[in-house]
Amino acid sequence: MALPEHGRLAGIDYGTVRVGIAISDIRQTISAPHELMHRSTVERESAHFRQLVENEQLCGFVVGLPLHISGDESEKSKEAREYGGWLEETTGLPVAFHDERYTSSEADELMLAAGLTSKKRKEKRDKLAAHLILASFLRQKS
Repeated sequence: MALPEHGRLAGIDYGTVRVGIAISDIRQTISAPHELMHRSTVERESAHFRQLVENEQLCGFVVGLPLHISGDESEKSKEAREYGGWLEETTGLPVAFHDERYTSSEADELMLAAGLTSKKRKEKRDKLAAHLILASFLRQKS
């Protein structure tokens, strides 16, 4: 299923402990960090994403794909693809995958430049990484 060209997308920075979420505007030109979701039960996460789809009027997801520096897929890539498949099944919305190499380190650099403490950086890293994934995807498609 391909992503629609118009409508709000959610960027996902998948993790086994936390999931960072960013949201685009309806024209899919800008992205903003939205929230950090701590992993829980499948039922709670399903309910959370269905509610997110309804509240934010989402039309699809962009899941970050962790690749090796060489561009080859990793074990984490497989996990991210499985999570994306689960998201598609759970919400009924299409999912695209986007290279997320360097987004966490880029997020750290931005937060260091902003003078955030280590604790504050940890709180914001995953949703900022989701924003960077989604913003990169939006730039690439335009």
